Amino acid sequence: MSKKPFLVGRQEFAALYGVKATQVTQWVGRGVLGYEHAVIVSGSPYWLLSFAQGYGQAQPRPKELDRRVLHQLVAAQEPGVWASSVKEVPPLLGLQETTQLFGLSSQQNLSAVVRQGRFAPADYQLSGSPLWLLDTLIEAAPDLRAKSRSVMWAIVPQIEAALRQGRYDGPGSSIVPRGLAAKAV
Repeated sequence: MSKKPFLVGRQEFAALYGVKATQVTQWVGRGVLGYEHAVIVSGSPYWLLSFAQGYGQAQPRPKELDRRVLHQLVAAQEPGVWASSVKEVPPLLGLQETTQLFGLSSQQNLSAVVRQGRFAPADYQLSGSPLWLLDTLIEAAPDLRAKSRSVMWAIVPQIEAALRQGRYDGPGSSIVPRGLAAKAV
């Protein structure tokens, strides 16, 4: 089983510093926070908790870290490991990548199965989104197949290989600009 690094999405990053998630988006927009310490999953950034916890003190106007929130995040993600580089993060999938991994026609169908509790339990629940380690889904596939009457839950080998090799460039692999940013592109 892959080691599960401690991560944070926008909501968790914001909670660490007692701000709203929109503030994290503004930090990104102003260039004071980037994605070099984040993995992109289903079009959203998930930063290494090791980076996020030191972010506030690295700013020209230091921000105070809420240690209570830090401890809650670690406890919620145990057993976990402190990663120092995104290269240490094993393949991670959200709904978009999982839809591709299983060759499903619709993300909505997968969302319904997840909501109904008929899918593999998520390794993470960050910023309102379920995230799975690739190995979790590979291990769960036979059980999913055995319990399903209508979905094959067959792994698409090319997608699995691309995810393992870090070359997946399908749906969810990048952040798609929205709002005013989308109009500027």
